[in-house]
Amino acid sequence: MATRSYDERIKELTTKVEQLKAQERDLKKRQAADERKKRTRRLIELGGIVESVLGRPTTDQDKVRFMYFLKLQEKNGGFFSKAMNDERIGGDAND
Repeated sequence: MATRSYDERIKELTTKVEQLKAQERDLKKRQAADERKKRTRRLIELGGIVESVLGRPTTDQDKVRFMYFLKLQEKNGGFFSKAMNDERIGGDAND
């Protein structure tokens, strides 16, 4: 019975390591793509909420106004952050 040489075994292990690294890269790519999709969905949903509150489609100027409004709320006491982090406001999405 022929046994494999050390060099053959090392080459086999090196190949396996390279395959595992490629699998890891692929998984990380899929994870990043999934996270981007989830973020995009959240952003779209937030935009929809803003338009539903305004009662009309948003404009480029609305985006600027909204950004300055939120920054002003934060500057004047962190009102936006406090409201968004207060679990008593709005309720849970699973309710």
